[in-house]
Amino acid sequence: MGSDPKVRAGAVDVVRHWQDLGYLIIYVTGRPDMQKQRVVAWLAQHNFPHGIVSFCDGLVHDPLRHKANFLKSLITDVSLAIHAAYGSTKDISVYSSISLPPTHIYIVGRPTKKLQSQCQFITEGYAAHLAQLEYSHRARPAKNTTRMALRKGSFGLPGQSEFLRKRNHLLRTISSQPPGAGHRPERTQSQSEGDKERDRE
Repeated sequence: MGSDPKVRAGAVDVVRHWQDLGYLIIYVTGRPDMQKQRVVAWLAQHNFPHGIVSFCDGLVHDPLRHKANFLKSLITDVSLAIHAAYGSTKDISVYSSISLPPTHIYIVGRPTKKLQSQCQFITEGYAAHLAQLEYSHRARPAKNTTRMALRKGSFGLPGQSEFLRKRNHLLRTISSQPPGAGHRPERTQSQSEGDKERDRE
């Protein structure tokens, strides 16, 4: 909406932690698709790791339902298992609707007794949360290789619109792989032209 929101300290490092363990990163927003370029440019500017970005199709009256439906479609149509989810208190209902246990729902915001049993509140900031994750995930990488479909690293500004256009192709590619297959899709499926040029050099 014309503003430049600040990144919470340590947030990028937490996302990188999940990426380094081999998880596919998915950014789900209730923002309309007309803001794609601005949002993805913001992610790139702040060095967020590569991932799938989901927007609402135009303006919708219930963005939370849109988020829930998108995640449900990933679970049913693409057979992805959601391992951890982050957001604000309004997202708790979204994540609960996909049967994610409270121990895997991480919420930034002031803890309330009413919601305490429905999620894990990040009360001491992302740096403290990352320390806890690193301690508990020392030798527990992701069990599948879906992240191989996305180039590891951060969003790149050049050619970013190409990445967004290929999102649906990427989901089809992931869904067409047999479960447990050792097949690694071509890494260039999500590369921007700028990334491809750098690789050639």
